[in-house]
Formats: sequence, structure tokens, C-alpha cells
Amino acid sequence: MATTYTSETEKVAAPPPETRAPAKKAHTFALAEVVLRFLLFASGLVAVLVMVTSKQTKYLSVPGIPYKIPQSAVFDHSPAFIYFVAALSVAGFYGLITTLFSFYALIKPGCCPKVFSHFVIFDVLLLGIVASATGSGGAVAYIGLKGNKYVLWGKICHMYGDFCKHVGASIAVSLFGSVILVLLVLLSIHSLSKRIPK
Repeated sequence: MATTYTSETEKVAAPPPETRAPAKKAHTFALAEVVLRFLLFASGLVAVLVMVTSKQTKYLSVPGIPYKIPQSAVFDHSPAFIYFVAALSVAGFYGLITTLFSFYALIKPGCCPKVFSHFVIFDVLLLGIVASATGSGGAVAYIGLKGNKYVLWGKICHMYGDFCKHVGASIAVSLFGSVILVLLVLLSIHSLSKRIPK
């Protein structure tokens, strides 16, 4: 009987192996969230900088005038590109602030649970804004690349190649930012679902 009692004590005293695994998994999720939020900040910053620096000037000849006139292609000539820059600026700023909060939560686990539960709402909202900005900017860029013969919109990328390359690169980076936001939403939903008692 004494051996039975000792074995039961050992069973009770030994920590179950399952308690360490969830803590390590939670730390991995928190680290992944910090990395994803930093990538969101970086993609927003890069997309804005590339779009804002996308200016190109060409000297075009006009019929009836003996000299060439300078004509510039700049992002702020299109309302879609202005919206794109505004939306990605907000995404970059949001990414910076949430990266700092997530890094603080990584250092001190368990702090500010209400703040992090609201992140999923803001992530979904920002995903809609960034996706719509990427779509509108991509639509204008596509018309600049291919034109539209039905409404007589001419293509301009054969004349303003550098401008179109900047715009295309900026839209590609913002598409990457949209994918990062989708991953953040999925990660936040998964983290919140683990907190719900079963």
C-alpha cells in the first residue's frame, strides 16, 4: 500500500507535460504578432514612400507650338492615388503603434487584455481600408498601363515608364500589407478563441 501511495504522490507532484506546451505556443503567437505588425508598419511606410516619390517629367510636343512643353506625372494628379497614400499612411501609423503594444505585451505577458481584444476589430477595419485603396490604385494604374479604348482613355505608361514602375511597386507592396492584415486577423481570432471557456 505504501508503494501505491508514493506512486500517486509522484503522479500528483509531477507537472503535466501539457502545461508547458500552451505557454510556449502562446509565446510563439505573441512573437509572430509582433513580427507581422512590424511588417505591416514597414509595408505601409515603403508603399507611401515609393508612391510619393513617383514623379516623372517629359517634354511633349504639341501641334501648332514650335517647342516642347514639360508635362509631369505625379501621384497627386489622381484622387485614387491620394486616397491610396492616405490609407497606407494610416496603416503604417497603426502598424507602428500596435507593434509597440505587442512588443510590450511580449515582454510583460498578461497586460492590457482589453486593448488586444480590440485589435481584431481595428485589424478588420484597416484591412477593408487598405484593400479598397489597393484596388482603387490598381485600377487607375491598369488604365495607365493598358488604356481603355471604349471611353478613349489613352495609356501613359509607354511615355512615363518610371512613374508607372513606382506606382506598380507601391501597389504590390500594399497588396503584401493586405495579406499581412489578413494573417493578423486570423491570428487575433485564433488567440481570442483560445480564451473562450469551453
